[in-house]
Amino acid sequence: MLKPIQSRKLRAGDGQFAIVASQYNAPYVNAMLRAARGQLKRAGVRRIRIVRVPGAFEIPVVTARLARTANDASSADPLSAIICLGVILRGETTHAAHIGEAVSRALMEIQLRYEVPVIHEVLLLESEAQARVRCLGKTHNRGAEAAQTALAMAQVMESLSGKSF
Repeated sequence: MLKPIQSRKLRAGDGQFAIVASQYNAPYVNAMLRAARGQLKRAGVRRIRIVRVPGAFEIPVVTARLARTANDASSADPLSAIICLGVILRGETTHAAHIGEAVSRALMEIQLRYEVPVIHEVLLLESEAQARVRCLGKTHNRGAEAAQTALAMAQVMESLSGKSF
């Protein structure tokens, strides 16, 4: 059962966020992108980089490049978090499941390798009806939820930097 979006009062600090969004299934992904960007802006984020890719399968390679180049030792602009948005709709074959599994595994590996929060909202859905509820609704929008998670994780990671136990 879907829960309505729980709006939290999170502040961005001086973070920079990236959003990698698929162009495929554009009506749904674009709605999530608008919601995520709006949530970040309301939290005071001034630096949001948006990168569009053709489909969900292309999200990990761009995410890896952003994580690697923005957080290497020479970077003056580290990323606080990367939000990944996409919609995969199941068809008559197992193709969607293979794409969804590959993307999930790759995004997990990227965040562990580069120690950058990667917020996974590449949705594998059964139908367009599910996509409408999760992407187009005012009370349920996975893009807004992804932004809230990115803000929360940025705070967690900031609290861990430079502190000893």
